[in-house]
Amino acid sequence: MSMARDRQATVRMRMARWGFPLALLGFLLVSACGGPAKGPEKAQPAGEWRTFEGTGNATGHRQTLQLGPDHKVSIVYLTGSLLLVREQLLGQGFRLEMIGYSDSLKGGTGWCVWTDTEGDEVFSELRGGRIGTGGRFTGTLLGGTGRYAGATGEYEFEWQYFIDSEDENIQGRITGLRGRFRKDARPSSPRGNNPAAPESGRFRQ
Repeated sequence: MSMARDRQATVRMRMARWGFPLALLGFLLVSACGGPAKGPEKAQPAGEWRTFEGTGNATGHRQTLQLGPDHKVSIVYLTGSLLLVREQLLGQGFRLEMIGYSDSLKGGTGWCVWTDTEGDEVFSELRGGRIGTGGRFTGTLLGGTGRYAGATGEYEFEWQYFIDSEDENIQGRITGLRGRFRKDARPSSPRGNNPAAPESGRFRQ
């Protein structure tokens, strides 16, 4: 019995002697690896609609052709910036570039490229009224590059404080910008056909 008790006491002393170094080694290993393992980031489900809002401004030049006293057509080229809110996945700040034409009787059509700070681009087509104060436009997202590849959706905005000088330099503020987008989950067609564009018209919540 005495020998058994001595053996148990020896084992306890050895465990106490090595307990602190082992605990310290474990702490150092965890610290070196950056702490406990983190779970994978939650990815946005493909095809889920996300909404966004924002404002912007643009400046550029217009060339006008007069087709009688009450009819004129114009070609415009604008550059500027957009600031989006409420949506981190689409990005916040964009450089804006737009080219289009406007018919005082039939309305206007244009094409737009938004470029974010990483150089990724969003493409869209615009349709609406005249390019001037109070003019309303709707846009259809046509995809993009990088993180915006396969993005589809729609948006709308209104021109405010539009200034048109005698030398046809123009500038305006974009207000009421709001829309929705999603990443298209459907695989591309082997024949190269583009997916059907989202329904056009005013954005609906």
